[in-house]
Amino acid sequence: MAVNRRHFLAQIAWLTGGLLFYRCTPAKDLALSGKTIGGTISASGKGLKDVVVSDGYSVVATDKKGKFEIVLHPDAIALFISTPAGYDFIQEKGIARHYRLVQNIDLSKETNFELTQLTKDDNEHQFVIWADPQVKNAKDVEKMMAESVPSTIKTIATNSDALWHGITVGDIVWDELKLFADYDRAVEKMGIPFFQCLGNHDMDYRKGGDETSDDTFSLTYGPTYYSFNRGQVHYVVLDNVRYLGTERNYDGFVQQNQLDWLQKDLAFVPKDKLVVLCLHIPVHKGTKNNEALYSLLKDRNVHIMSGHTHYNVNAIRDNIYEHNHGTVCGAWWTGPICEDGTPSGYGVYKVKGTELTWHYQATGKPVDYQMKIYSTDFSASEKQVVVNIW
Repeated sequence: MAVNRRHFLAQIAWLTGGLLFYRCTPAKDLALSGKTIGGTISASGKGLKDVVVSDGYSVVATDKKGKFEIVLHPDAIALFISTPAGYDFIQEKGIARHYRLVQNIDLSKETNFELTQLTKDDNEHQFVIWADPQVKNAKDVEKMMAESVPSTIKTIATNSDALWHGITVGDIVWDELKLFADYDRAVEKMGIPFFQCLGNHDMDYRKGGDETSDDTFSLTYGPTYYSFNRGQVHYVVLDNVRYLGTERNYDGFVQQNQLDWLQKDLAFVPKDKLVVLCLHIPVHKGTKNNEALYSLLKDRNVHIMSGHTHYNVNAIRDNIYEHNHGTVCGAWWTGPICEDGTPSGYGVYKVKGTELTWHYQATGKPVDYQMKIYSTDFSASEKQVVVNIW
């Protein structure tokens, strides 16, 4: 079926000058499949050595002149760099743009990336994790812009001299993909670079299987798995939402091509670096092949950032600490509370070398709002007290 589909798309693209192909499928420009893509990674006109470049299948590093070559895999949708420590993130109005979509690559030209060196040490930096903004309509967007965005701006302002970035760990929207544009406005207003993970509500339905479910997301935000670096931290984004071909039918699973890519990517990362791995569905509970992922992360200092459950849970397994976050949307924008009683909010993280500290920031609340106490009369002489700590 895949061969027939590609042949059909190729014929349609030829008949329409590529317009339909461009709009519907970012993946798989057949004319570039198997071709060698070359380019240079540079800063201030000087090539940068050992910058990692990938198409999601092969992973290479630039030579001493900053040059790279990579043979494009038939299923590659983008060529992307793993931004090295010490350099600013390539972004457009806050949205990370560390990639070139394959459909936009011109073989007659080099595919170059120009980086800008940071003016401050990035061994200390901060980041926020947004889980499940999950906007469905204009009212949800209005609440996000009026509540979550100002709260995040206020958090960033508490240490305005720091280097900040954000990562949204999926369910950017609630099936209404046209609202990606409103999320982008929120990112622009917050004023820091944001990286995006795919969630189960960010997919295209009714187009086929898992291989087509990411099309709109990829056209908007690029590859669904990639990495980047800041200071002593190696950040990884994965896609563990496997679409099963019928509407809203999915499971938590990291496809083998991603596991293969991750093994190659981590081969360039010294074992003493902190690894922060971001995805949508929790790994400790909800990802069917979590053991395969855990095996690639053994002997490393790893923190996993996830969302999806609308619960706030910390799960520790050996060297791996998973932060399963409460949601930005709370009760799907009907109230400022998650299913476990955690208030709507987001994670705030501070990095110092390879040390990571954090707190959960309830939207619109002071930073020390970390619990809620519930008290009821149990009997004439006793009270029942429940403390919810997040």
